This record gives sequence, structure tokens and C-alpha cells, in this order.
Amino acid sequence: MSFAAYKMMQCSTGIDNCATGFLTHSRADTVPLQPDDLDAEWPSRPRRVGPLPNLVVTAANVLEVYAVRLQQDQPPKAADPRRATLLDGIAGASLELVCHYRFRLCPLTLGGVSPLDNVQNLGMKFRGGCEDLLEFRAILVICFSSGSYHNGNMGHDLDSLLLNLLHGNVETMAVLSIGGGDASRKRDSIILTFADAKISVLEYDDSIHGLRTRTGMWKMYRACIKHAVAISFSMLFRARGFSLHLVCYLFLPASSLHCFEGPEWLHLKRGREQFARGPVVKVDPQGRCGGALIYDLQMIILKATQVYPLCLVNLKYFVAYYLFVLYLAGSGLVGDDDALGYSGAVAARIESSYMINLRDLDMRHVKDFTFVHGYIEPVMVILHERELTWAGRVSWKHHTCSISALSISTTLKQHPLIWAAANLPHDAYKLLAVPSPIGGVLVIGANTIHYHSQIPRSSFNVELDAANATWLLNDVALLSTKTGELLLLTLVYDGRVVQRLDLSKSKASVLSSGITTIGNSLFFLASRLGDSMLVQFSCGSGSMLSSNLKEEVGDIEADAPSKRLRRSPSDTLQDMVSGEELSLYGSAPNRTESAQKSFSFAVRDSLINVGPLKDFSYGLRINADANATGIAKQSNYELVCCSGHGKNGSLCVLRQSIRPEVITEVELPGCKGIWTVYHKSTRALNTDSSKLTDDDDEYHAYLIISLEARTMVLETADLLSEVTESVDYYVQGKTLVAGNLFGRRRVIQVYERGARILDGSFMTQDVTFGPSNSESGSASETAIALSVSIADPFVLLRMSDGSIRLLIGDPITCTISVTSPTSFESTKGSVSSCTLYHDKGPEPWLRKTSTDAWLSTGVGEAIDGTDGAAQDHGDIYCVVCFDNGSLEIFDVPNFNCVFSVENFMSGKSHLVDALMKEVPKDSKKGDRDGVVSQGRKENVPDMKVVELAMQRWSGQHSRPFLFGILSDGTILCYHAYLYESPDGTSKVEDSVSAGGSIGLATTSVSRLRNLRFVRVALDASAREETSNGSSRQQITIFKNIGSYQGFFLSGSRPAWVMVLRGRLRVHPQLCDGSIVAFTVLHNVNCNHGLIYVTSQGVLKICQLPSGSNYDSCWPVQKIPLKATPHQVTYFAEKNLYPLIVSFPVLKPLNQVISLVDQDANHQNESQNMNSDDQNRFYPIDEFEVRIMEPEKSGGPWQTKATIPMQSSENALTVRMVTLLNTTSKENETLLAIGTAYVQGEDVAARGRILLFSLGKNTDNPQSLVSEVYSKELKGAISALASLQGHLLIASGPKIILHKWNGTELNGIAFFDAPPLHVVSLNIVKNFILIGDIHKSIYFLSWKEQGAQLSLLAKDFASLDCFATEFLIDGSTLSLMVSDDKKNIQIFYYAPKMSESWKGQKLLSRAEFHVGAHVTKFLRLQMLSTSDRAGSAPGSDKTNRFALLFGTLDGSIGCIAPLDEITFRRLQSLQKKLVDAVPHVAGLNPRAFRQFRSNGKAHRPGPDSIVDCDLLCHYEMLPLEEQLEIAHQVLLSELNACVESLVKLLDHSLTLTALGNSESRQLLDRMSIIDPNGCLILWSLFDALLMDDVDVT
Repeated sequence: MSFAAYKMMQCSTGIDNCATGFLTHSRADTVPLQPDDLDAEWPSRPRRVGPLPNLVVTAANVLEVYAVRLQQDQPPKAADPRRATLLDGIAGASLELVCHYRFRLCPLTLGGVSPLDNVQNLGMKFRGGCEDLLEFRAILVICFSSGSYHNGNMGHDLDSLLLNLLHGNVETMAVLSIGGGDASRKRDSIILTFADAKISVLEYDDSIHGLRTRTGMWKMYRACIKHAVAISFSMLFRARGFSLHLVCYLFLPASSLHCFEGPEWLHLKRGREQFARGPVVKVDPQGRCGGALIYDLQMIILKATQVYPLCLVNLKYFVAYYLFVLYLAGSGLVGDDDALGYSGAVAARIESSYMINLRDLDMRHVKDFTFVHGYIEPVMVILHERELTWAGRVSWKHHTCSISALSISTTLKQHPLIWAAANLPHDAYKLLAVPSPIGGVLVIGANTIHYHSQIPRSSFNVELDAANATWLLNDVALLSTKTGELLLLTLVYDGRVVQRLDLSKSKASVLSSGITTIGNSLFFLASRLGDSMLVQFSCGSGSMLSSNLKEEVGDIEADAPSKRLRRSPSDTLQDMVSGEELSLYGSAPNRTESAQKSFSFAVRDSLINVGPLKDFSYGLRINADANATGIAKQSNYELVCCSGHGKNGSLCVLRQSIRPEVITEVELPGCKGIWTVYHKSTRALNTDSSKLTDDDDEYHAYLIISLEARTMVLETADLLSEVTESVDYYVQGKTLVAGNLFGRRRVIQVYERGARILDGSFMTQDVTFGPSNSESGSASETAIALSVSIADPFVLLRMSDGSIRLLIGDPITCTISVTSPTSFESTKGSVSSCTLYHDKGPEPWLRKTSTDAWLSTGVGEAIDGTDGAAQDHGDIYCVVCFDNGSLEIFDVPNFNCVFSVENFMSGKSHLVDALMKEVPKDSKKGDRDGVVSQGRKENVPDMKVVELAMQRWSGQHSRPFLFGILSDGTILCYHAYLYESPDGTSKVEDSVSAGGSIGLATTSVSRLRNLRFVRVALDASAREETSNGSSRQQITIFKNIGSYQGFFLSGSRPAWVMVLRGRLRVHPQLCDGSIVAFTVLHNVNCNHGLIYVTSQGVLKICQLPSGSNYDSCWPVQKIPLKATPHQVTYFAEKNLYPLIVSFPVLKPLNQVISLVDQDANHQNESQNMNSDDQNRFYPIDEFEVRIMEPEKSGGPWQTKATIPMQSSENALTVRMVTLLNTTSKENETLLAIGTAYVQGEDVAARGRILLFSLGKNTDNPQSLVSEVYSKELKGAISALASLQGHLLIASGPKIILHKWNGTELNGIAFFDAPPLHVVSLNIVKNFILIGDIHKSIYFLSWKEQGAQLSLLAKDFASLDCFATEFLIDGSTLSLMVSDDKKNIQIFYYAPKMSESWKGQKLLSRAEFHVGAHVTKFLRLQMLSTSDRAGSAPGSDKTNRFALLFGTLDGSIGCIAPLDEITFRRLQSLQKKLVDAVPHVAGLNPRAFRQFRSNGKAHRPGPDSIVDCDLLCHYEMLPLEEQLEIAHQVLLSELNACVESLVKLLDHSLTLTALGNSESRQLLDRMSIIDPNGCLILWSLFDALLMDDVDVT
């Protein structure tokens, strides 16, 4: 294996940082309107719910922005008593995703080089052109060398895509707020920091519906480089009286990027290469500035400003700026959006930055800092330690910390010291600013809390190590401790003087990594070790709390407000001793004020977390199919992971695909489609819709099955019974579609040449599709319906002649009539696909995007008052896509065009109405695109949209999705959003007023001018490779299957697409292969289930598994353990999972000391303790091995047996091993456990090896597990493995191989090398891979003959290993290792190479930076591809394995081997994508993947791993950009081939001298793009072989 591919299969789930801010809206947007009449009556509420900000969370390389949705005053259901209590008038709350980004980190670069390198390259490229450009270069150098890439001139736009990459892990995060109170219409911005010293400021842009940094001048500069436009910028602007730097400043008033890395900032490190933490950012509460601590002692002050996009200082500046923009726009260097600048709401922005060296202020060791409230200028308080101490010197030096308050003057760049406090405890670690009107700061230590300000302080003692805090009220803080307890800290004050601090226990919660308040009624608990939770709180005063609120103080159970958000009980808020006072310190003994406040809590929502993944195992599912083969066999297996810590510990069962629970199945060959319909004969015409049964609770009446030549009808009562002969359905041929009309009072059945309306089983109308009014001749008579779309009361038909028909229903008479829309012009071509969209609800969403929102364009009035339809008021639209690729939306039934997009199938990132914007007339660009498009047409002929769907699922704030499937299997997905252009005028209106013609018959003012779509990514696993005559993909919408909503994608690669939190979650269904038909079913025996038919002709009635949570990349089921899981293994014979868990047990301190002293021969320690110390309890972790069995019904797993460890004995490893019994000559499968005694550093390390036999009777725990062997060894038993029937044990620094005789283990070989502590053992045949905690890896071999363990080679570098594994590619064996710097390396053994020091050294084959700590590799065999169409015979390697890995962040990825030709192609594409893909937050995807050595000596290895996460962006690019990149890749590779060949000829080397086979092998490596593209090289090669060409 020389090459590999890396792909992250599941994003990180453990949340590191959380913050709140008004990003997508302002404070004024959410303030409730007050009544005009002061005497008007308002409903009384306990407390006003203020404006709710957005929640921003980061998890390693993931950034997510959520909107908080409240459910107010909704009566709860009786079945849900836990949510029956209304807190502040709120019945529930949930989190809805606004935008989602993944990060990758690098220097702020272009194409992988530094910014200064780009400036130098610019000068070199333009040096031969114009001398004035040297001044341009000098100005840019000055701007860059200031260290503040402010005003966004290093950034790229962030597209609101689900998988848009930001290239790095977020270290810290803060929200920069402008302030202004609840009436402010300004928005906040996000400040992100990245290692080592990078700062990015992002803001929300309504026009793209996502976060963005400003591009502006930097994009123009890049465009100039790209097109090599030699223009004198300095001369252009010097004549107008200002410099180019000023133009950059005026043009780029938005978010900024700051970088303090590189040679010019090397002095800031002061010779250090490693730092304990990355950059830390905090912001002023009033948004006046921010501060970022880098390199531990350098404080960066970020000055905030408020600048509008075109806020220019002088008229001449505006004229020059406008001329500059017009020139660049006319030259085609920038687009319209870039030329005109950013438009939208004003957000907080950074104007400039400067640096403060804290060493000059006599601050040596900074621990934390914050900005405090209540000062005219920003005041920064810094917690620092002048002189370090440690635990051994605490008795002599313990008050070593100090705080210093600096007044920050951003204008004068001065920072005088205004007050300070010294002699703080050495373990103080956090500062918490106290809100106004109190002000000041809380200093939180491991055992104390201190309040400081310019007035006297208060403090008291409490255990608060590693706590997180936020403010619920101005005087009440909520602290989350490291044990998960929630503490309420109340500041009792008089004016601004804090008299004392009161602390009380409140609840027990998740182990948090961060906490933030959302508005004045919610807070968010972020966690890396458990599920993060959204909690509502309510504050009352004693007796004023209602009885309902008092009940909420009790236990809060696990279920979240939504059925689809299932959470384990370990992640809930558990009741503590409410109101218990911990400790007090102050002058006033009276505590009546603090006792008056009482809080109640309710968990409203949660975000699932599967991290940290410490270990995992691969096992069979309960309902596995033993006959499955190929890709369907993958669905038989599940990944069982050790996740969480302490009370949040759990087993996470991850499944890559969904396997529905089958109720029954039947053979049904030749099925083409299935549908279920409703019918209720007692439904009256004018029945009040409020009295009707809920639509979701109504049972289906009939099941219609379309076969090849006939139709079957079945009743869906208690049993499915066929009633084909007794109904009036069309059964003589196949059915195209069946559904309900007129509020479910009628059933419509559409077949190829007609349609029938039925009242239950009786037909009321039969309609035949005749020729339209404009058609005549025999051709129109032969037109049949190909596809059908139903939106009550309309039915849309797409005919075989490319036209469409509309069936219009009359709700009064329940009849339909056929019409042909006359608004379609023949020049548009045939219709390739079409669909109807019903914009339901009393306030239709699309109506908000109309030019005149008060106009009703739909049929709401026509169906008003009808039964079942009154609740579906709204508008109906027709979405049509033509053969030429254009997409248009028409209102129904008038068919006026309200939205149109050209070239829809190209996959643009955003869709904007073509008639609402000016189309650039760039002839050069058009020529280039024309050439590229022509080349594309040769490769992909007749591409068109074959399937369309548009749907808006239920939800008050939901928005429509638009889906399109292309003929090549590509799935386009767009999400609609509302954007009002700031100009306030429509291009259509302008053209109409000017007398221009638009080209459409209607230019109605009701056009959807504010409608836009943003493209979102779907998992590529749902895409079909080719449509080779098999069943094509079809979209089936469902609104309630197991309480989930979304759509099912049928075809050769079926998948579920679920709408959760406003985003699409794609889960494939691999168990049944291709699926030809799918529909929902709801009856007595199948509650909200489904029916699908496989390509093998099997109809299955199923339900969705209820035990899994689908709001994740993979469906996950969490099994709470209430303990910390460490390692898990799988016993396949009994389907059991043995795992190591630990849990704390409180023991008296004298017992703990006696356990240690017993072995250390100390007898005096416990005797010298007083009685109080001896009675103190101390938590000690106890270990045990649990044998767990999956529950067949999908419920909680059962613990079949438990193997406890001895006191002070830690279980380190557990493995199922197969040993050869030398007595009976039979293989035995045993459970092996390795332990270690942890008794302090004075006791010699020792451990035990335990062997257990698992019996056949799994029902009896006593007979299930029996101990067969136990022995104590020197050193800790840290790793175990079976090697050819022997047991390999890592015991301390020794590797010992044992043989098993049935009763005992006998050592037969050992390897005594310098490993310190073995963390992993891997076996392949007779080869052994050892990973050491500090000494990297060792490669050994076992020789049966001679019984020798011999060292083959090792890595001589110092590497802290986390996990190791073998990577197998055919006959090639490679060694994989992950380290503590979040890297992975691939080594190989090559004794014949000189670099290997005669085989002693392992050589590096590849290295890659993952960005997360990889804790486990799992080797899985890859599926064979030899059966695929188009594969060359014999080209597939059957012995090829991939490595699946898990990380501490909760992410899952894989490393797979690649052949050289595939790797070269992907690598060439990856190099182009580095520049083509937007660099979100100014970060580059190339440098992030470089190996991180943190200052250690390291020789860079080969770049032999391609990043599939980056390559996935190729499909998200528009078709024109894909073609251009492919064309560039082809040209670059051809040029490289030609250069290589010319180089050979220049050195007078003929290809014939190399030999025929070697020469052809060389050209095989050169012609890597396309054999057809290298015909010239092959012809030259053949000519050289035949001596037809003179080499000279």
C-alpha cells in the first residue's frame, strides 16, 4: 500500500465551546409588540420572555448555529405529564439548526503558501509589466505586515452548505455584540480562534443565508493574479487623492482575519514551540473591543467599529471607489455581489488590532482574563501568577495569584492599571464578570470563590475545581462542577457593595464543558462527555411560586419535548438536596434575601453526543440476515462503542444503515408501485375541522398495488384482504399514482390514459385524457401520462409528448376537469419533470416572498369551508423543469410565472430569480464557458432533470426544500429562504416601467422576488452510479413514520432522508438491495409504519426501529451504564459484549491510606491522622468486567454477568482470544483480562492475567462465566493478543508469549526491549505490531521453529502512540499509528532500501493530520469491486482492508488503500480544489493536513493520502466550475507528462534504452488522467521504439 484515502464518516459530537448572540436576527426582531391601547388586557404571565439569541456551539472542527424555538401556551397531552407544567408561559423549547460548518485549519494562505509569499509572487508576476505595481505591492506588504488582516481582505465567502469546510479545530469562541438594548436592530458577530495564533471574525449574511467573512479587495486581488491583469492601481487612485490602502479600508468594512504566525512574528514565541493552550478570546460586554491571548503572554486588542458597506468619508472617495468597482465589474474580475459590496443588516465588526506585551507589565503566567461591566472604557481584568508553585510547596507558598484591572483605550492604544488585588490562592483558574448594576469580578479557585472590584471583597470556601459558570440573573450565577452538580451562587449586595456570597446546591446534571445563558429563561449545558442539554429555568420567590413550579423542582426525567429526541437517563438533571447551604463567608449573618429566591428547571431539548470514543467493537445485529451478500451484508453489523465518562458513561450502538423491523412479508413479483389512501364515508362537507380526528391518527383504507399489466386493491383493516373484484378501481392496467382529493373525501386513481374519482370503492367519475385544445393530429392522441403529482384539489400530469395537463377539482361537486395550460411557449422545449407544491397553512411561506405579500395567488378561497381542506389554506404552485435545464415556478391555476432559474441542473450554490437580477453580458466568459460546455456535452450527453419534488414539512418556522434528480444520478437539494433586496425595487418593475419586454406574457406584481434557494449537501451514498435500465430513483414524501418526517429515496441505493432540526439527515437502507416502490401505512397492526417492495419481488410491511436516535450522521442507540466504559470486545458465538467499566466508590480516608501503606510497609500514616480526617470519605474508582447481551426487542441491554476486580486493581484490557490447548489439541475461545494494581509510586507495579470460559447457558449468570486461570505477574498487563494459538502478553516493559495446556500458561518466548508501556498489540499471521506510550512502534516477527520473537524494525523517533494497526493492500503490509498530536502515520518495512539502515528502521510511507485524537483502529475487509460494470478483469484486489477509527471528539473516519492511478487522479483534483473551494474563515485546506511535530525534529514524509472531505466539494461545485477544473487537471497532467518525456530526451536517453516493459510502465505512470488524452505520448513512444523518430 503506497497510497491511501482519508474520509471522515461522522462529525465530532462532543461540544467544546458554546456562546449566544443575535446573529441571524437583531434584538428588536424578537421583542413582543406592545398594545397601542394602554388599557388593553394582556394575558398574565409569571415573567416576560425576552428576545432569544442564537446558540453557537463548536465541536472540534464543527461550528453550528441554532435558533431557539419556543412553544408557548400549548396545552400538553395527557400522555406527557412531565411537560404539563408551564414555566413562564412556555410549554416547550427546541433547537433548530440555522447553519453548520466543518473546519480545517491552516495558516491564512492561498494555495498553501503564506500571505507574504503571495505578495511576493504578485510582484514577480507583474514585475515585467508596470512599475507602478511595485508601489501596489509595497502597500499590500505594509498592510499585511501590521499583523492584522483586518477588513476581511484575506477571506472567502461561506456558503451555507451542510458540509462546507472550515479548515481547523476551534480553540475558543466569543460573540462580539454591538449592544443597544432590546430595541437595537444591529447584529452580533462570532470571533473564532485557531492554533497557533489565528483569529477569524464571522457574521451572518442574509443574502447567502449563512456565515461569511468579507472577500472584497482580496477576491479582486486574487482575480487579478488569476487573470494576470496588469493595471496600475496606484496611478488610478493617486490622481484622485488617496492611497490604495484607503480604498481597501473603505471597501472592506466587514469581518476581519488576523494572523500572528510566520517568520515576522516568531519573536512572540520567545523560543518556545509548545504551549499549554491555544489562543483565548474574550469580548467587552458592551461590544467596544475584544481581547485574544496568544502565546500565553501576548494580548491582542481587537477594536470594534460600526461601518456601513458604502460609508465613505468624502465624495471624491466615493467617486473613486465607484469607478474602481465599475472597472473591476466590467472586466469580469468580480461578480455583481462582490462589486456592489455587502448588503444587509449591520453586524459588529473589527476595525483594527494592536498588541500588548504582558511581560512588559510584569505579568508572567496568565491563567485567565475577562472584561468587566460598568465602566466608561473597556476594563480588562487579568488573572496571573507572578511566581509558580506546586503541590509540594503549597505549605510554604500558596497565595501566588493576582488580578490586575487595565483600562483599555483603543484610540490612544494605552492601558493604565486602575486597580489590582494580590495574595489570591495558587489554584485560582477562572474569572467571571459580574453583570451590572453590581459589577466587579468573581475569582473561582479549586476551593474558594472571591469577589473583587474597586470596593471591598468577599469570599468563601467550596470545592469548585474545573467548574463552568454563567449568570441566570444579575445577582445569581449558575456553576456546573466537574462532578455534574449545579450550584447557585447569589451575591447579596447593597448598591454596588457585595456584602456576602451565598451558595446552594440545586441539581445534578451532565458533566459540562461549557455553559451559557440564552435570553432570560434558558441556559445551555455543553458537554464533551455526555449529551448537551437545553434547560429552561424559572425564578420565583418562595410562596409566590405556583404549585406547578414547585413540582418542577423534583426529578426531571429523560424524555425531551419531542419523541424523536431520546436521551439516556444519565444525561438528565437529577434532584439534589434543594436549598442546602454549602458554606458562607461574610459580615451579615442574615440570609433572608437569598432564601427568597427559588429556581425550577425543565429540560427542553438535547444534542446527542457519542464521544469520547475510547474503544469500540464490531458485531452482528440482532436481526441480521444470514443470507445477505455484497453491500447488503454491511447492514448486518453494528459498531458498539465505549462512550462518555462517569455517570454519563454509556455504550453507543452505531449502525451505518437503517434496517426496518419487519412485521410481515409476502412474495409480489412484477410490482411497479404501491400507494395507500384514506376514506371515511361519514365525513361531511361542512364539518368543523377542529372536531375532526387528527390527520395523523386516521387509518388508511385501501392499498393500491400496480403490477406490470394490472392493478390490485387491498383493504387495510385488521388484515390486508384483496378486494380487487369488488371495487370500481381501474384494474385492467397499471396505475401511475393514487391519492386523496377534497379533504380525503375522494380517492383519485390515475393511469396512463385516464383517471377515476372514487368514493371509497364506488367510482363517481371517469376522465379520459384527450388531446388539448391547441393540439391536433394523431401524435397528440397517442400521448399518455408519464408522471403525476397531486396537491389537493389539483393533479398535474406530464405527458409523453413533453406537455403537461392539469386536473382541476371542484370541492363542491367533488369532480375534476382536464385543462392544458396555455402559458407554456414552444421555445422552452419539452418538460422533463414537474411537480406541484402546496404551500399550506394560514400564512403560506412563499407568500412572504411575493412582491405584494397581501395578494393571494392560490386557491385558499376556493376550498374555504370545505371539510378537511379548511385547515390546509394556502397556495399551490407548479414547479417545472424543461429539457434545456431551466426551472420555472408557476402559480396554479393561472400559470403565471412567479420564479425562474436558468440552467438549474448545473447545481449552482444559490438560486435567484432570473428576472430579478441583471444577467452579466460578458462575452469572454461566455466564450470560455461555451468551450467548456461543448467539451462537457461530448462526455455527458442529454443530461436532464428526471425527478422533481418540493416540500415544506410541518413546523412553525420550517422552510420549503426543493429536490431534483438528474439523469446521471446526481441529487440536487435546495433550501428556500427569504431575502429582501436592499434596493427595494424589482428589475421586472424597472423594465416594465421603461417599456421593455421581458419575454413573458405576464409580469405580475405577485412575482416571488424575495425568494432564494441555497444548495445543501446530501450524502453521496444515496447517489446511483448509473441508470442502466434499472429502476430509477424516486422520491416519496412521508410526514409521520415513527414520528419522523422526510422522504424516502427508492432505487438501487435506497435511503431515508429525515428532516431534523431544519437539516437533512441521510441514512441508507442497505439490507434489501434495490427498492422499486415505497409508501406509508397506518392501521391497527402497523402504527405509522411503511410498506416497500424490493427488486426481488418481496413486499414487506415494517415499522421504523424505535430505539435509535436518527439525529446523527449514523443512527445511534445509547445504552446507559452509570459508569465509565474503558474497553469492549465481542464474543461472536454467544453474541455477548464483555466490557471494562469503572465507577467511584466512597471510602473512609483511613481505609484508602491503609491500602497503600500495607504494601509500602508504612504503618504510621493512618495513626497520625485525627478522628475527623479518618472519618472523611474519598472516592476510589473500582473496576469490573460486565458481560452484556443486546436486547432482541431493541430495548436496553441486559447485564448477564459481572466479574469484579480486587481492591486497588484496575482492569486495563479485555480481549476474546483463541488458544490452542496443547493437551487436547483443540482451540478454545477464552475471555482474557489484564489488570494492574494502582497503589502509588512507592509500590512496585504488578498485575494479573485472568482467563475465563463463557458457558453455553446465557440465562444463568452463575454458570455463564467461570474462571479457568489466574496468575500475578510483574508489571501492569496493558495489552493482550492471540498469536497462532498462543497468548501474547505485554507485561510492563516485556512482551511474553505463552502457550496454553488447559490448566496454566507457560512462557515460551519473550522480547525485552526498551518499550516503556505498551498501549496496543496487533497481529497479522506471525507479524506483531507494538505501540508504545512514548517510544513509537516496533515491528516483530514470531518464528515457531526455534520459538523466537525477533525485532525486524522500529521507528527511532519519539512518538506518543495512541493506537496502532496493520493496513493491508493485497500483498503489501503497512503499519498505521496515531499519536498525541492528532496525526496518523503509515510506515513500511523495506530492508533492501539504504534509508532503512539495513532493515532496522521503519520508513514513512504517508503522514496526515486528522485534527482529533484517534484512539482505536479497526481493520475491516473491503468489498470486492470485480463484479461492477466496466471494471477490468483481474484489476480488483480481494485481499484489501480499510481501517475504521474513532476519536475522542466523537467522530468516526476511515483510511482506505488506493492504487496509484486512482491516487494520482484524485491528488491532481485535490490540488485544484484547494484554490477552487471557498476558504471559510480565511483558512486553507492544505496546510491543515500537514504533520504537526510541535517543534520536535521531524523529516517530512511523502504526501500519499488524499483528503476525501475536500474532494467531496467537487460535486457541490456548479457544473461549469467542475468542467473548468477537470479541464485544468487534464492540461496540467498532460503538461507534466510532456515535460517528463522532454526531460528524458534532453538527457539523451531514449525510451528504447529502458526496455519495452519499463518504458511502458513509465508512460503508464505519466498518463494518469485518461488514456485517450495521452495518445500523443503513446504515439511518440511507439515511434521511438520503431526508430522512426530522431531522439535529438
